[in-house]
Amino acid sequence: MWSKIRAVLREPFAEFWGVVIMVMFGDGSVAQVLLSTGQATAPGGNGYGSYQSINWGWGLGVMLGIYVAGDSGAYLNPAITFCNCLFRQLPWRRFPIYLIAQMLGGFIGSGIVYANYISAIDFFEGHNLRTVPPAPNATAGIFCTYPQAFVTKTSQFFSEFIASALLMFVIFALKDPSNNGVPKSDKWFPLCLFFLIFGLGSCFGWQTGYAINIARDFGPRLMSYAVGYGPEVWSAGGYYFWIPMVAPFLGCAFGGFLYDLFIYTGPSPINTPWLGVKQVLLPRQMVRARREHRRREKEEGIV
Repeated sequence: MWSKIRAVLREPFAEFWGVVIMVMFGDGSVAQVLLSTGQATAPGGNGYGSYQSINWGWGLGVMLGIYVAGDSGAYLNPAITFCNCLFRQLPWRRFPIYLIAQMLGGFIGSGIVYANYISAIDFFEGHNLRTVPPAPNATAGIFCTYPQAFVTKTSQFFSEFIASALLMFVIFALKDPSNNGVPKSDKWFPLCLFFLIFGLGSCFGWQTGYAINIARDFGPRLMSYAVGYGPEVWSAGGYYFWIPMVAPFLGCAFGGFLYDLFIYTGPSPINTPWLGVKQVLLPRQMVRARREHRRREKEEGIV
């Protein structure tokens, strides 16, 4: 029985566990850096880690998550799944399934980190006290992102939008078979993503925490609400919570659009007449045309 279930759900399971691993390393690095602040027993006498430790943690988490979720495509991010459906002909039926798996992965992964560090959180913040930034000693930022207090709503959005666009643009470049650099780098894709995430955090992460992924932000945010951080997880930062839900989709779509418009020469809606507008206006006609094209390819033995 289980073998049949696993065979059917292997790819969603891969996405789920890939996100669990990613979030455990990412949130775990934030927890260790924050909760060990001021520990005299640490090297240098001021805690175990720094902001760069967090970037290392998220980079490693993404890299290892990709290895875990390789059978599903290792998207680990609903916005990346969306862009592969939009630009790379990934079947749309996979999007809602992967979305659920990725969100659950974020919830469970952050929950494991919370359970592991609950004693340290009590010691750092106070027993059974759970607060949200910008409160002193707030620990909610371990699990999901909160913007700096001075950042305007517009800057919050564009910080996430730009980082997400860079993420998708570079991923498409690394996966482009016509890119002369890809044959040598394709086997190193997980390592390349480590450096990409590390770079995004180092260069674009400070203002908002570089969520760039609804699964790693909304899932853990929901978890933090469930364990007692309260409604402030939604209202903090001027109801910032919606920005990591929306900006990554728009940013990744824009980054994918730019890559296909200027560089990519393979199959893509952008490489069709009128930049794929016809596919948007007449979706049924385009689906029929695609099915007919695939039928002819099978008859001719191409696929």
